[in-house]
Amino acid sequence: MTSQGSAYGRFRRALQRGNLELVRAAAGELPTIRLDDALRVCLLIRDRDPDRYERAALRWVARFAVEARDATLADVQAAVAALARLPIEPDEAMSQLQRLCLTHQLA
Repeated sequence: MTSQGSAYGRFRRALQRGNLELVRAAAGELPTIRLDDALRVCLLIRDRDPDRYERAALRWVARFAVEARDATLADVQAAVAALARLPIEPDEAMSQLQRLCLTHQLA
């Protein structure tokens, strides 16, 4: 651990500050990123690097489909729909995605 704390601590602080460059750097030091944290990264990418948002959203959906072992096609479709709405209806879309994560014990 460095004088600045753990890699996860740096990652969380960078997320809170909205610094995508630092988020990417700290994420590279982590063995894995929890799915709920990855969703927060998607939000940051949506805001700071919108040209890469769709790719980040696709990666998130792929992880959701694999990690939510009891997910149905309807759950995956709901996740896709919410991520598609995230840029235009962020509050409603985030609520849906958070419910999916909680339902499948991914948060």
